[in-house]
Amino acid sequence: MKLYYIPGVCSLASHIALREIGADFELDKVDSATKMTESGENYSAINLKGRVPALRLDDGSVVTEGPAILQFIADQAPAKKLAPENGSLARTRLQEHLNFISSELHKAFSPLFSANPPTGDARKDAEHLIGQKFDVIETILSDGRQFLLGDTFGVADSYLFVVAGWAVPTGVGLGDRPNLKAFMDRVAARPMVQAAMRAEGLVH
Repeated sequence: MKLYYIPGVCSLASHIALREIGADFELDKVDSATKMTESGENYSAINLKGRVPALRLDDGSVVTEGPAILQFIADQAPAKKLAPENGSLARTRLQEHLNFISSELHKAFSPLFSANPPTGDARKDAEHLIGQKFDVIETILSDGRQFLLGDTFGVADSYLFVVAGWAVPTGVGLGDRPNLKAFMDRVAARPMVQAAMRAEGLVH
């Protein structure tokens, strides 16, 4: 398999998941400006949507959209328990979390990464919206669970870790949310998370 990625963006979640299952894969970094990959491929021809991640399978087919890729990766190694069994209520809960992170939290950060990020009151409004999404996660984690689905790390946790981590470079911060902060520390300490971040040049 080959994962097309940009360092530190949402594709990092898929990168983490691949390492967590011990997959045999290669990385190909995408230049967001030129849409060319490090290996010389035209990324626009690989993924018409133009966004990372994309996962090229061994048969040449390509899977796009982070939540779909994360579930596909998890299903390649069920014993690793990165996702509950298909058809179970727990799997539906996983999809709930992935959808919330994708459509609510991830989307809330988008203005801060635009070519013309908001300032003044618009900036405050953006930060407030992100804070509301963080409050939802804080409440979910307030029952003592270690991860989103309980005490087992899964693909939704890798996605949340990446997106919530954007609070640092954007200056939003995690605020007074001890459960979310503890979650971030737990995930950051995982060896495969550290390995993925080193491979992308995010930590040394």
